[in-house]
Amino acid sequence: MNIISKTQARPAMDGDGVNIKRVADFGQQRFDPYLMLDEIKSDDKQDFIGGFPPHPHRGIETFTYIMKGGFEHRDHMGNVKAIRAGDVQWMSTGSGVIHSEMPLADANEGLHGFQIWINMPAKDKMRPAIYRDTTMIPNPSLVHANGASLTALAGTWQFADMRDSSITNTSIEGLAGNAAIADLTLPANNQVDLALNHFEAVNVYLYQGTLFANVDGETKSFSAGTMLCINPQMLATFQAGVTGLGCLILAGTPIKEQIVHMGPFVMNTQAEINQAVEDYQQGRFGALSLS
Repeated sequence: MNIISKTQARPAMDGDGVNIKRVADFGQQRFDPYLMLDEIKSDDKQDFIGGFPPHPHRGIETFTYIMKGGFEHRDHMGNVKAIRAGDVQWMSTGSGVIHSEMPLADANEGLHGFQIWINMPAKDKMRPAIYRDTTMIPNPSLVHANGASLTALAGTWQFADMRDSSITNTSIEGLAGNAAIADLTLPANNQVDLALNHFEAVNVYLYQGTLFANVDGETKSFSAGTMLCINPQMLATFQAGVTGLGCLILAGTPIKEQIVHMGPFVMNTQAEINQAVEDYQQGRFGALSLS
């Protein structure tokens, strides 16, 4: 595995006092087309009970993946959905969305999930919003002979030695930057190769266990909370430690456009940010029904 860069997630807080781990880069755009990854993982309700009350977005796509517990999603388009363990939700916010994400009342076993922000090209930032989820159709998975599991959250994926078998998530398609996201888990002390050379850019976020990788002829270990930017043109070998491995793989095509970021808005110029703020303040995004 050829590692280009390493970034560590940092503790942060968002929403109504929700404790998270965050990896973000709105400056150098090292993760292009991705902007940010937040991980919520806690068995203590006080870390997430406040949830994310109504708030706006413009110019980005939000991608939510829940592994434990769940949220109720509401948006001004009328979508009301319970997003539970194993579910994916994607919103292409375009010109504007107001939504909320609040912990489910019956989710008492804690919460573990991710929200990923994907940039949108300038030509699409003001298009109408799109909403999709996988609550009715499970995400497709491949299981390797050694016990490794690869789940397609978006896009098409395959193990390197199973090129006749690939999986595609047909429920979540058309993401900005040709974004494709997968969840890979490995049993303890096992390894598997992924074929990633059809992607232009690939990042790997470790959320569980330890990854061992050959870096310049030396075996190095990487722990949970690490984001690795890797070269997709080289065979990617994932080797787990004694506690196994769980990671998200984020692939896509860099958009390579200058961005201006302010809170929930990501546009291309400061004038567009100012317009987004004005439109939201003047109620042009619509209204979120809480009934």
